[in-house]
Amino acid sequence: MSILNLFGLKRCTHERMGYNIECGYCPDCGEYVENRWYLTRCSCCGVKRVAVTKGHEIMPAEYFCKNCGESGYYIEELKKLNFIDIHFATVLKVSPQIIKENFAQTWVQNSFEKQKLLATAV
Repeated sequence: MSILNLFGLKRCTHERMGYNIECGYCPDCGEYVENRWYLTRCSCCGVKRVAVTKGHEIMPAEYFCKNCGESGYYIEELKKLNFIDIHFATVLKVSPQIIKENFAQTWVQNSFEKQKLLATAV
């Protein structure tokens, strides 16, 4: 155990999370994780380029396109990974933020009347 893990400064990278499932819970930290597949294409000719991730940034592995020499690219998110795209695609493991609704209620109670709701804040 490193010092960063001791103080909670190092986050889990979800390495043991499988690539063959769309979503699930990480066996190391228990966090809900979604596997999102991305593909990079040349902005000039549209040829698929091999994608890599550096941190949470998706970029092509080579700076220039082998087909036309263009350095520009765009990122395409894949709904499902095809076996044809497996060489070109990269995965980004994302843990979606669950929105929790916090609310407070105020009640007034008289001994002679039923309880009435005064205010509800969301």
